[in-house]
Amino acid sequence: MMLRNLVVAMLFVTVIAPIVLYTNRFAAFKAYSSRTQFLDDVASFTRPGDTRHHLNILPQESSALLKEPIGIVYTDNSTNSPPETFSSIPVPDSSAQDTREHKSARVLSATNEGRQSQNDSTIRQVTDTSNQQESRTDAVVAKEKDRKERASNGVSDTASQIVLEQQSASGKVNEKEPPKSKTDKRTTQMPMPDARVRQLRDQLIRAKVYLSLPVTKNNPHLTRELRLRIKEVQRVVGDATKDSDLPKNAYEKLKAMEISLAKGKQMQDDCATAVKKLRAMLHSAEEQLRVHKKQTMFLTQLTAKTLPKGLHCLPLRLTTEYYSLNSFEQQFPNQENLEDSRLYHYALFSDNVLAAAVVVNSTVTHAKDPSKHVFHIVTDRLNYAAMRMWFLVNQPGKATIQVQNIEELTWLNSSYSPVLKQLGSPSMIDYYFRAHRTNSDNNLKYRNPKYLSILNHLRFYLPEVFPKLNKVLFLDDDIVVQKDLTGLWSLDLKGNVNGAIETCGESFHRFDRYLNFSNSLISKNFDPHACGWAYGMNIFDLEEWKRQNITEVYHRWQKLNHDRSLWKLGTLPPGLITFWKRTHSLDRSWHVLGLGYNPNVNQRVIERAAVIHYNGNMKPWLEIGIPKYRNYWVKYVDYDHVYLRECNINP
Repeated sequence: MMLRNLVVAMLFVTVIAPIVLYTNRFAAFKAYSSRTQFLDDVASFTRPGDTRHHLNILPQESSALLKEPIGIVYTDNSTNSPPETFSSIPVPDSSAQDTREHKSARVLSATNEGRQSQNDSTIRQVTDTSNQQESRTDAVVAKEKDRKERASNGVSDTASQIVLEQQSASGKVNEKEPPKSKTDKRTTQMPMPDARVRQLRDQLIRAKVYLSLPVTKNNPHLTRELRLRIKEVQRVVGDATKDSDLPKNAYEKLKAMEISLAKGKQMQDDCATAVKKLRAMLHSAEEQLRVHKKQTMFLTQLTAKTLPKGLHCLPLRLTTEYYSLNSFEQQFPNQENLEDSRLYHYALFSDNVLAAAVVVNSTVTHAKDPSKHVFHIVTDRLNYAAMRMWFLVNQPGKATIQVQNIEELTWLNSSYSPVLKQLGSPSMIDYYFRAHRTNSDNNLKYRNPKYLSILNHLRFYLPEVFPKLNKVLFLDDDIVVQKDLTGLWSLDLKGNVNGAIETCGESFHRFDRYLNFSNSLISKNFDPHACGWAYGMNIFDLEEWKRQNITEVYHRWQKLNHDRSLWKLGTLPPGLITFWKRTHSLDRSWHVLGLGYNPNVNQRVIERAAVIHYNGNMKPWLEIGIPKYRNYWVKYVDYDHVYLRECNINP
């Protein structure tokens, strides 16, 4: 009886007191059913070795379902038991504050592991839930307290919430980080290809800043070191644009520069001076960029105006050979086809022998029946013999060739053509050759020599040049033909004179880009938002041209523009005016533009096009031509030709 009382007393001290404390904690967060289940489990425990007596002090609602209890041993700071055979029951915080001795309950592993794990899981679930709820309660209380304090200090709840979230995030040490998305992984796995190049260039800027500061100048050793590092890094970087272009010792130079910069940083304590120097460097760089852009524009225009040595040599070489031929050898075959309107006639006005050869070769290559194609080439006096000699030596298969000298067109004179009269006027000469004057146009492209050539304006006199033809396909000399073009002759132009592709996909290809709508003559007669169209490949109905008297329309507007107040020089602005409401829009696949200025033309669009056009300054026969487009033009040039080799013309 005494032993029983002793056991009950021990149980009261070691078991009942913690249970009461836990029960108080659970009352605010745990439902009554959960608390009852926990107490039922504890009530079934007995003294170790004594399996005959149950703890009947606590109420039991379903004793029939209780299984044999597991003995519990309570020890103070026990460390002798193996850790893998015990599960700890944490002591509440209030108990730890009252007593300095930390008591932990460890469950002794029993023979029946199944019953042991079942009871352990029950206790662990209850205690884990209690700990989580307790931590949440503490967080809520702390958050509310902090909010009130910040509110009294004038800090908003939003700011308090941000601080608490940062503190909460920093306290989660054992929680796993959320898995990174595939995009994040891809970003970390694919570094920038020029990261090290950029880092080296940034180091150069920092070194130059430190080198210009007074503190550094007073330290000769650091000055010499920085200058040496700058030379080394400049030698390593060179013209590299990506990390793969850097030499093997780039990383060593980067580290050495970093050490030198660290020394400079330690010596420099005046940030205002460094900022002032960086601002000055930025202003200087912007000014240099502006100057370089202006120089680039000037040199590009200059390059577009001039011919390479090889293309200057070629006509001289061909001219010499041409005049060594007798009169019979200077004649082309099939001249009876020149006025046969049943054939396919092309008009090509050019003073560039090699460019004209590419146009003819590419057209004949893709023609279904070359014998039905007739090429009418008109050139100037200087290139007439060279052009004839080239096509006499390089006959384009069965196609017919005609080469004319523009000076043989005696009807084309200043009394008939207003543009010829204007080109020889003093005001035009002043505009071209005295460009430094204040009344001259600053845009260099309007002073291109091609605008002084009547060859450029001959397209407005097609019925006079070919009086017996019904339709003519006009081609510029900077195009390449990639498909058979005979389908253009069968197109119904619906009463229009000109068949061309429209270029209104871009805002700068509309009428207001080319014409001066501040002039009442322009604003009253034309729509500034009307779509422009392109020269380069145009099918002209010469019968309709004559019927609508298009040449006279052109002459009238040219006379009105004698002072260049309606448009600047060129042939597209007067073409837009002359063929206003007389142009039939062709499918865009017939003619693709931009290969002479736009490096972003879609390759599929280029390959599907019937004609590709190198309009712009970057012609394929010039060194400034866009490299990725050159092959479309180069493949129609035989660089093994004896004349090309003699003039050192290479791809």
